[in-house]
Amino acid sequence: MNITERFLKYVRFPTASDENSKTVPSTDDQRVFAGYLAEELKAVGLTEVEIDDNGYIMATLPANTDKQIPVIGFIAHMDTSPDMSGKNINARIVENYKGEDILLNEEKNIVLETAKYPEILQYKGQDIIVTDGTTLLGADNKAGIAAIVSAMEYFRTHPEIEHGKIRIGFTPDEEIGRGADHFDVKKFGAEWAYTIDGGEIGELEFENFNAASAKITFKGVNVHPGYAKNKMLNSMLVAQQFVGMLPQNETPEQTKNYEGFYHLVGMEGTVEESSLTYIIRDHDRDIFENRKKEMLNLVDKINAEFGEGTAKIELKDQYHNMREKIEPVMYIVELAKKSMEEIGITPKIKPIRGGTDGSRLSFEGLPCPNIFAGGHNFHGRFEYLPIPSMEKAMQVIVKITENVVRV
Repeated sequence: MNITERFLKYVRFPTASDENSKTVPSTDDQRVFAGYLAEELKAVGLTEVEIDDNGYIMATLPANTDKQIPVIGFIAHMDTSPDMSGKNINARIVENYKGEDILLNEEKNIVLETAKYPEILQYKGQDIIVTDGTTLLGADNKAGIAAIVSAMEYFRTHPEIEHGKIRIGFTPDEEIGRGADHFDVKKFGAEWAYTIDGGEIGELEFENFNAASAKITFKGVNVHPGYAKNKMLNSMLVAQQFVGMLPQNETPEQTKNYEGFYHLVGMEGTVEESSLTYIIRDHDRDIFENRKKEMLNLVDKINAEFGEGTAKIELKDQYHNMREKIEPVMYIVELAKKSMEEIGITPKIKPIRGGTDGSRLSFEGLPCPNIFAGGHNFHGRFEYLPIPSMEKAMQVIVKITENVVRV
């Protein structure tokens, strides 16, 4: 099976995670996919293939040399984002892309426009996988899984290539921030690893956001609107006031590169009670801590104006910037950079405006930079995947593995 066939088979599995679920994994669909992947890993010749009680997969490509070579790993996540449906994905290949707008769905008039997504123009002449515009595609992170499995199969069919022991890990629930919750770093047994979870070709990342979530609950007082003068407190309006107190230019749509933000991701409300859910992000640890303090300060201001107990906040750290754990072992980034260059890829080293399993795993003792898987426009209907980019991700895995032997 070639890598494209493998990927197209993977996206038929619905694997969205669910942040409201208390189970691990958060959805049964992920466990079904894990079962399929485990059998495939066995079929391509890997050993020690195991799915644990939490749905995590680990497997081994045994060394084919007696040399003392560091054990390294490659990791990807099985879930897709719950932000958009991942069921009944109708993927198709646009062959020899000409640089035009792509009509994804004629009936619904859904068009992937080059004016809005000019990055696609760099892939003229390539075959590109798209959706029908009613679902996401799932390249995040099934392209990463396809690249890893295809690389392992390549080694099994090319025994002449000398390599050390390689460990493979596939995790659930990364998209809802739980991907590393039950990952057994000691059992994995690698000196370092790479997540294959980046975007466009060439991406190589070793720093990411510090991340926290915040849920603010507002209590109101409901009174018949005809007699509400000086009596009613509309919790929805209080919540609206809170939103307006945050800097309006520090949102995802207003920031880039190292700039952090407050992102309102959910809101519910009645007159009696409303809630806002935010995620807070910043690369700089001090600024990140100040962002959290600002949320607390605003809650205090609301309570000072409307009465103690009007607003309450639940604030929770999610992950931190892995840079501080990668910098002492920067040779693992240099190894990936060198491997890309050797197969004709220009590395694009930049901060992740998000997080990966690798950020938390790095703090748990498994340094874990992130490498591209090839997709664009993750989490939405305009997601697409240039096939050569996914193929290059596979080749980078192979080349890194070869170069570890020479370290």
